[in-house]
Order: sequence, then C-alpha cells, then structure tokens
Amino acid sequence: MSSYDHPARASHHATWGLPDPDYQAEFYADVPTKRLIAWIIDTVIVALLVVLAIVFTAFIGAFFAGFLWLALGFAYRTVTIANGSATLGMRLCSIELRKADGSRMDFGAALLHTLGYSMSMAFVLPQIASVVLMLTSERKQGLTDMVLGTAAINKPSRF
Repeated sequence: MSSYDHPARASHHATWGLPDPDYQAEFYADVPTKRLIAWIIDTVIVALLVVLAIVFTAFIGAFFAGFLWLALGFAYRTVTIANGSATLGMRLCSIELRKADGSRMDFGAALLHTLGYSMSMAFVLPQIASVVLMLTSERKQGLTDMVLGTAAINKPSRF
C-alpha cells in the first residue's frame, strides 16, 4: 500500500486545503465553544426576524410561526454564509466556515451546509452526533462538516 492509499492520508487528502490540526492548532482552538455562542446569537437574530415578520403581516404570520422560523432561518443562514462564509453570530465570534480546499463558502456550499444543518436540527440523533463530533474530531467538525468536507476555523488575521 502506498502512502497515498493509506487511510489516514486519504482522510487528510479529503480536506487538503484546510489548516492542519497538528501544525496549525490555533485555527481550531475554542471553535466548539465559539460555535455554541454563535448559534445562540443566530437563534436570537432569527427569532427577531420572525417577530418582525409577524408584526408586518398584521399578526397573521403568528398562525404560521413555525414555517416562518424554518423559512427565515434557512434564508438567513444561507445568505449570510454565502456572503461572508459565516453567519452574523459566527462573525461576532471570529470564526468562519471553509470548504475542503480552504476557500470561503460560495452560494452552493452555503445552501448545502444550511440544508445539512437543518436536517441535523430536525432529528435528535444526528444533532447529538454532530455535537459529539465537534467536541472530539481533530478539526472540530460537525456531522454536516464531515459530509461536506467543510470546517469552522478561527478567522485568519488580515494584514
């Protein structure tokens, strides 16, 4: 078996553009905690958007509050990730999502990431698996990140 065919090398190859967790651990330091804080901030933002939508629909939207939550949350995550590789909560916590090749998220990647996040949130076991993976994997990746090859990293300095 060549070194290229080695299983550890194959998993490294799948995320070849992301910072190496052994040599650049600072990119992954405290990311799970920052993701939790960002998630709380984003949840508050989506809740405010839902309240505004209900008010602007003369409270008729209250009958569809669950749908409004899903639709506005999905749109919020997709648009913010596509436009800055992070939600507003992630930006406040100085983390951003990166694709396997190390590039920032585009619309397609943001849409797939949001879809994966939404599916994980819809079911208990995938959500638990995602949290466990974020706490134990070397790149602190959740379930959706593992599937897509993405990772949340501490935002690199821009000089």
